[in-house]
Amino acid sequence: MSLSIAPTDTRRLLPEGLLKQFDTPGPRYTSYPTADRFCAEFGPVDALRALTQRARHTDAAPLSVYVHVPFCESVCYYCACNKVITKHHERAADYLDALDAEIALVVGMLGAGQPMSQLHFGGGSPTFLSDAELGRVISALHRAFRVTADAEISIEVDPRTVTPARLAHLRQLGFNRISFGVQDFDADVQKAVHRVQPFESVRALMLRARELGFESINADLIYGLPRQTPESFARTVQQISELRPDRIALYAYAHLPQRFKPQRRIHAEDLPPAAQRVAMLGGAIAGFLERGYTYVGMDHFALEDDTLALAKRQGRLHRNFQGYSTQPDCDLIGLGVSAIGRVGASYYQNAKTLPEYYAMLRQGELPVVRGIVSSADDLLRRDVIMALMCQGRVEFAAIERAHAIRMREYFADELERMGALAQAGLVVLESGAIQVTEAGWYLVRAVAMGFDRHLCTDPARERFSRIV
Repeated sequence: MSLSIAPTDTRRLLPEGLLKQFDTPGPRYTSYPTADRFCAEFGPVDALRALTQRARHTDAAPLSVYVHVPFCESVCYYCACNKVITKHHERAADYLDALDAEIALVVGMLGAGQPMSQLHFGGGSPTFLSDAELGRVISALHRAFRVTADAEISIEVDPRTVTPARLAHLRQLGFNRISFGVQDFDADVQKAVHRVQPFESVRALMLRARELGFESINADLIYGLPRQTPESFARTVQQISELRPDRIALYAYAHLPQRFKPQRRIHAEDLPPAAQRVAMLGGAIAGFLERGYTYVGMDHFALEDDTLALAKRQGRLHRNFQGYSTQPDCDLIGLGVSAIGRVGASYYQNAKTLPEYYAMLRQGELPVVRGIVSSADDLLRRDVIMALMCQGRVEFAAIERAHAIRMREYFADELERMGALAQAGLVVLESGAIQVTEAGWYLVRAVAMGFDRHLCTDPARERFSRIV
């Protein structure tokens, strides 16, 4: 299915009535089952078992590795990430010692030299670490894993914590992909969320990153923030497009102050109403398409020649906890406080607080506090959901061969729900396939939710961000 949509067709494909109809919370499906289904009965022993099983497969695909750095110097009020707010940079020393211990435990199970084709530093603010500290972590990972020649090595950057010289050091360390947290360029919005970073400083950093030869530059934006309007956000869309990052991630703000304490500093009356939020999304989609970006998939835009856009055209997209990826589906090793990993049929998550994370490592245990072993039904549904999210199409014959089921019998209720989505214009039900339409691609989370057994049996969705 071609997903290139002419800019003039966008508003026809996505009328406000359709966007409002599906303005509901739902999972982002970076995993299935989703992380809210992880349970405390899964612990270090279970993670150890999964790693040991992986070690027995000498032909396993290269690993993806995620390193979580929780520290930030100041709090962004919208943030829902696991973070530690501190200006005391000396706190990083204990954390790096703990990371060394965790890496040693993982390598002790897997064996040294496992191939690694993808490495991502997230946070928090990874650039809270000094140049020397980042170098220390990179060196430890190179000793533990064998980095493949084509490895994607990426880092999330807070523009307020880096300089052009720091970008050069990141490049020297081997980072070849970089993501700038921008969110919004409007001064009033930045003040409202406690994240002030002028357009000029971001522009200077992006230009330097391009000069340094970073293979891919990403910018994150958020719509639905306090004091945003469709007009102000349209200016941000124009400004970020002028900088020509290779990729743009456009996220909907999820206001969940009961779960995330910093969000209590955001006044509900300052949030844009639903109609304006819908207008922001529609305007941003049209704006990016008009400026030469391709809509890759949920939240993601890319320039035509970016590898993510190419992977989408060739049907090679995959999805993991970092979003869409060009890398084949593979095991993910999560390192650091609150990090999530996946090995085989098992998902796991590390302790969410530094004291618990440190204590478990001092005892020589993997710092895993919850997780899940996917059932046969989970694995089946994961294949269906990921086919919808990544290829926009589910071929019944392929699923039936892989899982020894009959689609129309096994998913009778789900296919009935697909009928309602077909009437809304999100999918086409063929005799042997489900095809997501061009309009449905922008609302693909709603399509995937139709196959989520856990969500159907427990429909409480307030814990998720909104689809629109």
